[in-house]
Amino acid sequence: MSRVKAKKHLGQHFLKDRNVAEKITRTLTGDGYSDVIEVGPGTGALTRFLVGRGFRKLVAAEIDSESVRYLEQWKDERITIVEEDFLKMDLDNLFEDKFAVTGNFPYNISSQIFFKILENRHKVVEVTGMVQKEVALRIVSQPGTRVYGILSVLLGAFYDARLLFTVPPHLFVPPPAVNSAVIRLRRNSTTSLPCNEELFFRVVKSAFNQRRKMLRNALGAQFDTGGLPESLMSMRAEQLHVSDFVAITSQLE
Repeated sequence: MSRVKAKKHLGQHFLKDRNVAEKITRTLTGDGYSDVIEVGPGTGALTRFLVGRGFRKLVAAEIDSESVRYLEQWKDERITIVEEDFLKMDLDNLFEDKFAVTGNFPYNISSQIFFKILENRHKVVEVTGMVQKEVALRIVSQPGTRVYGILSVLLGAFYDARLLFTVPPHLFVPPPAVNSAVIRLRRNSTTSLPCNEELFFRVVKSAFNQRRKMLRNALGAQFDTGGLPESLMSMRAEQLHVSDFVAITSQLE
């Protein structure tokens, strides 16, 4: 089959190595779910192997009409092709049961994809996908590291994250200017946090938006931090564990 011309404005770099494509699809464990949505299938490098995994429901969400027309040529009843922006999709209605998210995620919206996943954390039990290596390192990082940030904390509160392997630029069309990495997120045992979760998200984002400042200054503009322990207020956001942010949020309620 001919390859659809890559569109740089979509932030998409199409994987051309079939062995790596199949390896990525094998990172889905199928543990606890039977339905999968692939984000940005493009020319179907992953899709053709996902079909062979035998999932009950496989949805390919693609915003680019040219790629959609290409995928529809397959006429495979095992795939539901949806021409829609994943970030705007109603995933709760699309899937009745638990499901997984996978794909070669467009690099320019990868962070937004993970925020979308967090919004649907009650049903998304697993995520595997390829992202810019820098983003992958940020997601799996621990407190005290330079790349530890908003996604590290918010995803870490609900998911266990692992960086599985890296993928070099020459395996893509067009080759990206960065290295890529494949990660897996598995929903952890936390059904809900012992605090207001909406407020928790606000606290984490506020703390890291001024990450060089101590928390008393980073949070002071939006919250009354007077009653919070000095041991935490004298620290910076990158030094705090998920449990520390939960403790702060509980005291701000």
